[in-house]
Amino acid sequence: MSNYLLEYREAIGSGEIIAGAELITELDNLIADMRNPRYIYDTTDAETRIDFMENCIRLTKSPFYGKPMELMKWQKAFIEVVYSFKFADKTYIDPSGFERHIDRFQKIVLLIGRKNAKSETCSGLTLTESIVGNEGADLVCSSNDDSQASILYDAIDTMRLMIDPNQQDTRKNQRCIRILATNSKIFKLSDRTRNKEGRNIDFAVVDEVHEMKTNIILKSIEQSQSLKDNPKLIIITTEGFVVDGALDEILRDCRRVIHGEDTGVAAERLLPWLYTQDSEQEVWADERSWQKSNPSLGTVKKWDYLRTQIDMARKSKSDRIFVLSKDFNFKQNSVQAWLGVEDYKYDGVYDLETFRNALCLGAVDLSETTDMTSAKILICKKGMKTKYIHSHYWIPESKLENSDDTEAGAKYKEWAKQGLLTICDGNDIDLTLVADWFFQLYKEYGFRLYKCGYDVRFSKEFLRRMEEYGFESELVLQNKLTLSNAMKLCEADLKARNVNYNQNEIDAWCLGNAAMEMDNLGNVQAVKVDGQPSKRIDGAVTLIIAYEMYRRYRSDVMR
Repeated sequence: MSNYLLEYREAIGSGEIIAGAELITELDNLIADMRNPRYIYDTTDAETRIDFMENCIRLTKSPFYGKPMELMKWQKAFIEVVYSFKFADKTYIDPSGFERHIDRFQKIVLLIGRKNAKSETCSGLTLTESIVGNEGADLVCSSNDDSQASILYDAIDTMRLMIDPNQQDTRKNQRCIRILATNSKIFKLSDRTRNKEGRNIDFAVVDEVHEMKTNIILKSIEQSQSLKDNPKLIIITTEGFVVDGALDEILRDCRRVIHGEDTGVAAERLLPWLYTQDSEQEVWADERSWQKSNPSLGTVKKWDYLRTQIDMARKSKSDRIFVLSKDFNFKQNSVQAWLGVEDYKYDGVYDLETFRNALCLGAVDLSETTDMTSAKILICKKGMKTKYIHSHYWIPESKLENSDDTEAGAKYKEWAKQGLLTICDGNDIDLTLVADWFFQLYKEYGFRLYKCGYDVRFSKEFLRRMEEYGFESELVLQNKLTLSNAMKLCEADLKARNVNYNQNEIDAWCLGNAAMEMDNLGNVQAVKVDGQPSKRIDGAVTLIIAYEMYRRYRSDVMR
């Protein structure tokens, strides 16, 4: 009889498999518990499920579609541990009337890098459980939103149809998948599901917990399992960006269990299975260490893919944050400084006169009172990578004495003397002056404004004046979906010294103040650093809007 836990640990000890310290410590804890008289280590249930998965389940994703599910060593060890530890002194009577020992582990946490077959593994396990597990069971696929829960659910349905193509033994309707032989059903549950309470769940897989700000879904599932003798709640996830969210709390509990700091009743029933690196430095220095957070590397996840991701991460801050979080399970703050000083402070000056009669793109970040208003034109020379940026700023007179801005590095009066900034009388900004600035550039240098990007806020008077001048303006929403690619392109050009902003001091100040906020899909947006509202980023935002206009009309401008 195989013992996959011991085999997995031996493969790690021999160097065949590279694993992180947290996983190794937990495996050693489990092996020690095999000798604890409090537990029975009976692999019968695990072997039944592993046998069914390998001989009946077929994979649903390209390039493995339709192939048998051949479980890797980590998968076998994981499933074995989930089902094999039993309490020696706790039993229950199953529906067939047999006395059975209660499983030790009720809550299981699998933290693993993306594209390591976590969803496919748990989809196969859920379908298997519905067929070989308790009769009349309710099984749940859950996540923060319905689309993510559907990934598990749809994979289960595809696996079901491969086994039962004529649907003689299974059925699916709008509510659930039903297994006729066991009368068990599989359904979805997400944050959008009404009436999350009052259910009677035996087995649940919850995906992508890193997106959850609260643990409402998890608590609802746990409460629904309170009447069950042998429930299972399997949490599968990568790291994420939500600060003090549900995952942070779960991982704190996991690490207390791993290090023996919590030996309570709940801790005894928690199985942490964490694929993590031991340091960030090893990620950049030793690619063999990547297996620590990617146990399917070389079998499912491709080495070339991960090498490409690392190469991108070396060059781009946004890629670096996303890769460290999603591929290597390092917790990342969703808001981080966007650029280093060396990325935007470098030599680069030009004379506007050399671009006389040039075609240009425009961008504005408009405000009325608190922030600065910023406007930019972007000019390209045919056959050259450099983007030439010319800027101007406006602030209301009332901002001149703002001590917070001064402490943050603002030099409004000095910048006004240099001609970089216009100080508007009173407490607000006359936004028609911004349109006048574009027309003044046309009069002085013949610059032809092809398109000007603007955000919808405070834009009515600006747009009216732009229309009077015959300038065409285009809406550019300030959100991650719209500006992510433009921000990444702008960052790459800045680092490559392909942006010449004529050493404008306000531009440099705004670029240094800008932070980058990322969502779980890797989309980014420029934001102010929390707690530092006086560090203005208007110039950085306008530059990104200009880059979005460049992305949209690059071919037109270059022609």
